[in-house]
Amino acid sequence: MKKIKLSILAMVSMLGGMFANAAQLPNDLEWISNADEPIFASENAQFGGTFRTYLQSFPQTFRIVGPDSNGSFRQWLLDSRPNLVRRHPITYKWIPELADEWAYGNDNKSIYFRLNPKAQWSDGKPITVDDFKYALQLMRSKDIIAPWYNNYYTEQVDSVSEIDKHTIVIKSVQPKNREDLMTTLYDIQPRPAHFYKPKVDKNNDGVDDNFVRLYNFKAEPSSGPYYVDKVKKGKSIRFKHVGKDWWGYSNKYYKNRYNVEKINIKVIRDQDIARKHFEKGDLDAFGLVMPSLWHDKSNSKPYQKGYINKFWGFNQLPQGSGGVWMNTAKPHLNDLNVRKGVAHAIDFDGMIEKVLRGDYMRKPNGLGVGHGEYTNNEIKADQFDPPLAAEYFSQAGFEQIGTDGIRVNSKGSRLSFAITYSATAHTPRVAYLKEQAKEAGLELTLNLVDGSSAFKYVLEKKHELSFHNMGTSYIPQYWEYFHSDNANKAQTNNFTNFSSPALDQLIMSYRIEFDVEKKRAISREIQQVVADANVIIPGYMVPYVREGYWRWLKVPNQPMTKLTEAMFDPIGISTFWIDENVKKETKSAMKKGKVFDAITIIDDTYKL
Repeated sequence: MKKIKLSILAMVSMLGGMFANAAQLPNDLEWISNADEPIFASENAQFGGTFRTYLQSFPQTFRIVGPDSNGSFRQWLLDSRPNLVRRHPITYKWIPELADEWAYGNDNKSIYFRLNPKAQWSDGKPITVDDFKYALQLMRSKDIIAPWYNNYYTEQVDSVSEIDKHTIVIKSVQPKNREDLMTTLYDIQPRPAHFYKPKVDKNNDGVDDNFVRLYNFKAEPSSGPYYVDKVKKGKSIRFKHVGKDWWGYSNKYYKNRYNVEKINIKVIRDQDIARKHFEKGDLDAFGLVMPSLWHDKSNSKPYQKGYINKFWGFNQLPQGSGGVWMNTAKPHLNDLNVRKGVAHAIDFDGMIEKVLRGDYMRKPNGLGVGHGEYTNNEIKADQFDPPLAAEYFSQAGFEQIGTDGIRVNSKGSRLSFAITYSATAHTPRVAYLKEQAKEAGLELTLNLVDGSSAFKYVLEKKHELSFHNMGTSYIPQYWEYFHSDNANKAQTNNFTNFSSPALDQLIMSYRIEFDVEKKRAISREIQQVVADANVIIPGYMVPYVREGYWRWLKVPNQPMTKLTEAMFDPIGISTFWIDENVKKETKSAMKKGKVFDAITIIDDTYKL
């Protein structure tokens, strides 16, 4: 009898130890699933086939964090992977992904998530609560050499705790309103703890001391439908679908999406060469956003004969920061008068009208638009005004004009800046800005840096002026762009190296403000401070997608959503599919000289 009592006591003690570190589930939680939002995929979709596309440069790493990871290839590794929840692309409501349900804690800091028990990695291992806990561990580690993530996952995310085998609670450091709280915590993606077992861990943080080198070209297992399957370094990358039994298809919002079985990505460094590959049938789709492509170069025989169709669809994506970023750490650009002069010497409006045929729209605000009341609509982009630019340049000491028409100061320094950009196709745009700037006595030298190397170049703050745009979230973020923690540091997004104590204070107040109306007001104030500093010259925005595609690619009857960034993107919203029968029919018709009707689909459902 005594032995039985001792066993029971031992069991109680053991269970107490097991749950000592587990969080408790409140009894008054209201669980949310938003299971009745509209479906945006097509029941007619077919699974299978290989989608062929290209990249202009081979990625510098397969890591999702750390040096060189913030390039264009990162989206291929992450965009098809589920978050805990995601905004519905039409209604903007949160819908389930890795989490089937969620509930907000009464402390205004916590969100509870019930995980889909079917979720697993592409290597067959189950996605566990430990993988979410490890995500926090990884992102806080100094070994990943990613200060932005170190900071965010320390100052914004307090903890990830286990409730039970399929339930977690994630807690924010600061109390936030529900919208802010979810925006802060929703995209904490799990990281496969079984994959990242460290061999060397002297600081005992669970992350290999040689993380950056060790995982540079070692892609982790995927939680999404696609994983890296085959790599020919410098030449090509192949993604493969997990299969029709991918766990995500148990979620109604994933059904009939991610329909292609394989994705072959070739490295084709020149866009014109890529276009020729496309028109020969070696690539399945090709972007035609650029006016010269849509108006002039999409009328060749494959289009005329109906083998290639055209698609133009409008979206309502929030527009991120960008245009021309001025690096205030470079000589003369720390002078406000110089920056004001440059702003009035850059003729974006003329470039849109004359080079881009009026197809694009000018951003009024360098920090983006489309964020509702977070956007300061009082801000207007500076207009091209060479005489006014000259006045500002003179106030900065550039009073003389050299024999070549470029201004110089008393020390003989010429008013000249290199403008960095990443695509040969953008050369006519930047060349136009260069010619127009001469009217104000400003010289712009063109600095074309290939593909992903260009982003590394500006991340390392080597640029003087940078011609690029950034993406954005539904609620704008400012810390990474303008807080002094990120100024004059490589591998951060403070491309302007601009900061000030007053701006720091506003940014931190914005981060922790609970009241939505006050937060929006602070956002507008931050945007005004940045506009007054003249560190970003607002560029252009493109509220649509335009693509050419071979007729075997099919789309839903309602192709676009508000958040569709590319119609034929296999890793984004991805609702298109390949009709293998139509592909055979088309190949046969091409051999026999048979033609089809030329088709252009225009979906203006979400045109503003």
